[in-house]
Amino acid sequence: MAAHTIHRHQHHFGWNHAFPPVLRVAPGATLSFDCPDSSDGQLTHASTVADVAGLDFGRINPVNGPIFIDGAEPGDAIKVSIGDFTPSGFGWTANIPGFGLLADQFKEPALKLWSYDTASMAPAAFSSIARVPLKPFAGTIGLALAEAGLHSIVPPRRTGGNMDIRDLSTGATLYLPVEVEGGLFSIGDTHAAQGDGEICGTAIESPMSVTLTLDLVKGANLASPRFTTPGPVSRHLDAQGYEVTTGIGPDLMTGAREAVSRMIDLLGRLHGIDAVDAYMLCSVCGDLRISEIVDVPNWVVSFYFPRVVFG
Repeated sequence: MAAHTIHRHQHHFGWNHAFPPVLRVAPGATLSFDCPDSSDGQLTHASTVADVAGLDFGRINPVNGPIFIDGAEPGDAIKVSIGDFTPSGFGWTANIPGFGLLADQFKEPALKLWSYDTASMAPAAFSSIARVPLKPFAGTIGLALAEAGLHSIVPPRRTGGNMDIRDLSTGATLYLPVEVEGGLFSIGDTHAAQGDGEICGTAIESPMSVTLTLDLVKGANLASPRFTTPGPVSRHLDAQGYEVTTGIGPDLMTGAREAVSRMIDLLGRLHGIDAVDAYMLCSVCGDLRISEIVDVPNWVVSFYFPRVVFG
C-alpha cells in the first residue's frame, strides 16, 4: 500500500532544483503518482488532428513531484523500485510536425486515438488489421540537476528524465544519481506501449497511476542511470517473430533513419497501410537496435517489427 498519493495537479514542467518539494519522505517510502498524459490533458477522446497543430508546448511532459528524500546528498543514488500501473484505458499517438526521427519526411500532423481494456490489458486495436500488445511504463523518471535555473524536460539528462525506456516497467529497479540535497524525484509521461526508439516522438501516451518505492543508496557515485529488469523484456512481442529492415553505413543516425524508412515501405507493401500510419505504428511497437558497431567503416542498425501485431 502506498503511504502517500501525489495527485495529478501536483506536477511541474522542466527541471529546476529551486522548485519546492510537494512531499518529504524517509528512504523506503512507497508512493502513488496519479500522472497526467504527456499533453497535460490537451488531447482527449474528443480530439481531432487539428488539436495536434494547436498544442501548447509549454505544457508538454508534466511530471509529478518533486519529492525530497531525507538524507540524499550529491554522490548518492535514489533506488526506484517500480510497482504496479493503473491505466486509464485512453491513449493517443501523434505525428507532431518538426518532431521525430523522420520529421523531414512527415511534415503534416496526424493523430491516432486509442481505447483499451484496463482489466485484461489485451492488445489494443490500431486498425481493423493491427493490434498492439501493451506494456505500461513511465517515460520520464528523474532527479533535479545541480545546475541552477529551469532546464527543458524534453532531452534526457545525467540524472534521468525523459529517457523513454520501455523496460522501466513493473518489477524494474532504477538507480538515479543524486546531484542536489534530497534528490528531488519526479515522474510522468506514462505510456501504454512503446517501441525502442519511440521513432515518431510519441508512444501510446496515456494517463495512469503508478506505485513505486524510493530508497537511498549512499556513496553510489553513478555517472548516469542504470537499471535491472525482473525477466525477459520483449516476450509480449516475440510470439510470431519479426520483420526486420536495416540501415548500413558510417553514420548511426543515418542508418537508423534508413532502417525505419524501409520498414515503413515494407509495411505499406505487405499490409496496405498509409505511410504516416505505418510510422506511428512503428513508434508504438517496433524496436531500433544497433546490430554491429565494430566493422569499420560501416555500422548496422536494424529495425524489428513484431509480426504478432498483424497476427
